[in-house]
Amino acid sequence: MPDRVVIFDLDGTLVDTAPDLMRATNHVLAARGRRAISMDEVRVFVGHGARALLTRGLAATGGMPDGYDVEPDYKRFVEYYSNNIADGSVVFPGLVALLEKLKADGFGLGVCTNKLEGLSVQLLDALDLSKYFGSVVGPDTLGVAKPDPRPFREAVSRLGLVAPRAVMVGDSETDILTARNAGVPVIGVPFGYTPKPVQEYGPDRMIAHFDEAYEAIQDLFALA
Repeated sequence: MPDRVVIFDLDGTLVDTAPDLMRATNHVLAARGRRAISMDEVRVFVGHGARALLTRGLAATGGMPDGYDVEPDYKRFVEYYSNNIADGSVVFPGLVALLEKLKADGFGLGVCTNKLEGLSVQLLDALDLSKYFGSVVGPDTLGVAKPDPRPFREAVSRLGLVAPRAVMVGDSETDILTARNAGVPVIGVPFGYTPKPVQEYGPDRMIAHFDEAYEAIQDLFALA
């Protein structure tokens, strides 16, 4: 039974989802007569769930409407995004080879994300990634979101392992804080979505490409 676990963030870590998140956000903004947000903007706005993405998009395109209720726009976003979830999203280079190696070596693998659990599973299915992961936990799984450590711990728990040791891989301050709150080491990737370079948030290791991840993961477990 493996005792080593690697838990990955999803958006900006496993998959470049910005193109499809941008289209879904702009679908909602267009319905409100707002301008479209750019790819550069969406890469900064992503990370705290769709509601935050929408409110940031509105704030950047004219401000929040009086008495704004995000829920109708959120429903419109989720419906559009669900129907177009992998039109432009792509797996980051080197990821599949890393997952194959980790799985072959007996690591338990999971996903802890601030994307809804159902949408996360749908995206992973669409990109043929679900077969690698024994758990997928979103903010709706327990009713709390990262950086609360409970979703991370649930992702670990659902792997059904005995006294596992864990490492997190993520692209943002939210992921670094989640790992810190859970008391586990974290690897930062620089190709995701964050207003500042992820290394400024103090991950235990930084990698430039997933080709470097296996050695970094092994180093962190060796230090545990």
